[in-house]
Amino acid sequence: MNIAEYIDHTLLKPDANLENILQVCTEAQEFGFAAVCIPPFYVNSAFRALESGKQKVQIATVIGFPLGYSSTAAKVEEVKRALEDGADEIDAVINLCAIKSQSWAHVRNDLDSMIMATRMRGKKIKIILETVLLTPEELEQACTILLELKPDFAKTSTGFNGGGATVEVVRQMGELLQHKIAIKASGGIRNAADARAMIEAGATRIGTSSGIAIVKGENGTAAY
Repeated sequence: MNIAEYIDHTLLKPDANLENILQVCTEAQEFGFAAVCIPPFYVNSAFRALESGKQKVQIATVIGFPLGYSSTAAKVEEVKRALEDGADEIDAVINLCAIKSQSWAHVRNDLDSMIMATRMRGKKIKIILETVLLTPEELEQACTILLELKPDFAKTSTGFNGGGATVEVVRQMGELLQHKIAIKASGGIRNAADARAMIEAGATRIGTSSGIAIVKGENGTAAY
């Protein structure tokens, strides 16, 4: 297992500066990570930094992050701008307020609109479920909608709202999604043992800011 190929090398801190982002891009090239996951503000800078690299690294960014309750129109415009700036992958937060209000038609429309905007540009989208805030019934219903809409990935967590990925939730998501949608485990994954456990449970991407520590077999410190 080349664990680096599973990792989205992540830096989403609100005080991240351009120098930090360029360092993340350099590290992703050096270690062969699958992607960098960075704030939308820096997507075009990352695109320019990575476009001439010998090692292909995908650029992922976040939409409606980290709360998910902005309007569908706003989220779609975020998606469009990110793709215009050079993003390859979109990590979009589900509308948790709509879920808690049992407004499932809104949830579906919100997701469908973002997925369509991404697919029209031939790019990939991951839907962040923020599982720590969902009841078992809400998670099941959300996964039912994802099975219908078929995003490229379902992602466990933002890492910003408490909790994070667990082996149990990765397995549960795999079962609910009938193993038809890839899973990204994210939030609190700090070392190689954690990452391998998530992969063995069914995750095919790992979102972490401890990617270098994981590859080196050390312990990272960041929570997302």
